[in-house]
Amino acid sequence: MEHILFLTGRLAQPSLERVLANIDAVPFTWEVRELGLQVAALMTAEMIRRRVPLPVTSPAADDSEPRRVDRIIVPGRCRGDLEALAKHFGLPVQRGPEEVKDLPRFFNRAAKPITLDEYEVAIFAEIVDAPRLSVEAIVARAKKLRADGADVIDLGGLPDTAFDHLEDSVKALKAEGFQVSVDSISPEELLRGGRAGADYLLSLTLDTLWVADEVAATPVLIPRTPVDEASLHDAIDIMQRKGRAFLADSILDPIPFGFTASIVRYHRLRERFPEASIMMGVGNLTELTEADTSGINALLFGICAELQVAAVLTTQVSNHARRAVKEADWARRIMHAASRHNTLPKGMNDALMTVHAKHPFPDTPEEIAATAAQVRDPNFRVQVSPQGLHVYNRDGLRLGQGAFELWPQLGLENDAAHAFYMGVELAHAEIAHKLGKRYVQDQPLDWGCAVDRGEQDLAAWCAPGTTMVRRKTTDKPFQ
Repeated sequence: MEHILFLTGRLAQPSLERVLANIDAVPFTWEVRELGLQVAALMTAEMIRRRVPLPVTSPAADDSEPRRVDRIIVPGRCRGDLEALAKHFGLPVQRGPEEVKDLPRFFNRAAKPITLDEYEVAIFAEIVDAPRLSVEAIVARAKKLRADGADVIDLGGLPDTAFDHLEDSVKALKAEGFQVSVDSISPEELLRGGRAGADYLLSLTLDTLWVADEVAATPVLIPRTPVDEASLHDAIDIMQRKGRAFLADSILDPIPFGFTASIVRYHRLRERFPEASIMMGVGNLTELTEADTSGINALLFGICAELQVAAVLTTQVSNHARRAVKEADWARRIMHAASRHNTLPKGMNDALMTVHAKHPFPDTPEEIAATAAQVRDPNFRVQVSPQGLHVYNRDGLRLGQGAFELWPQLGLENDAAHAFYMGVELAHAEIAHKLGKRYVQDQPLDWGCAVDRGEQDLAAWCAPGTTMVRRKTTDKPFQ
């Protein structure tokens, strides 16, 4: 059985030992070692190197030889190069979760890693006002959309607005390596886009299928009207007889103007054409519903996974939908992983949990009070529980519901720097308490994919054992 050494600080040691003792049926033995510092988060790789002697062993319970350690787990906020540390000790060194209470889930996930490096749904990101933008502005916006996860840049035409630089825009995007679609109700604009090298044309009805005969671009087929399923089915039959690639879109209607019926139409489309490539335009939900789009995208991409939808068309027009592409990228990966592993879309990452947290309050008021009783210095600690904000130092524990309630109890009127710091921390803690988010002192609140992070922070969104890279499950085109 594997033997794991957990390194920690003096304040966290009792809690760590209590959590480990209560994990059911652990497939390992363990030892907790306090490294002579009060706060575990201050631990560094260099400190561990100095304070843990070689060889790394645990004292035996009797006169037998000391037990060999198979793995070291350090606090989640431990800084430094753990790979170099592992080479020094000759055994794996791993960061645990940031919160001790998350250890049970940490080991459960580590045993069954699920990667998020695959997806099947292509994201068409529409630039809805392309005729009003310069070619340079279109390319610049396309680069941002691609960075957020877009696979195809859709140039949206505008009624009664000339798109004089359509050809130049298509060619400029193709020169930058983009896949391009042209979206217009004008057959003439679709022809111009196809002849300029566009990869896709949105959208053709049974009456405008002739456009597809004039250009090589892959057409997206739609019904004459959303409820006219027969016209879409006839268009699909024609394209299949010709052996042409296509995407078929049944049109997603907004709430409360037929949304449920339109989902049923997509289901019927899949049943009638089990091998057809389907597109779903989601803007009628994300743009026209005043709700957080992360949840809307999660639901819609879950439907797409069940229907094996090949592509989604999305927009970022309304301010509340300005992260639609990034959310769509996460949603397609999560739902693909859930479908592939036949599991619920839970515990893979928190990217779409932008407002709430699954486990916002890891510590009970009693546990916080026990920790506070050990503190012997004047520095304030802040923690959040279901009861409110807990602030403590050597002078005692204070409990309140918000920053203004707690402020008079801190005695910082003559310490401007400390007052500013505590003001920021109490504001973060109050927001976390009211929304039900995880609060950690000296750390920003986690807003999921709603806040930009560098690539180095992607691991923080993923459960232990998961990865996040951009890779499609197949090299076939999205058709």
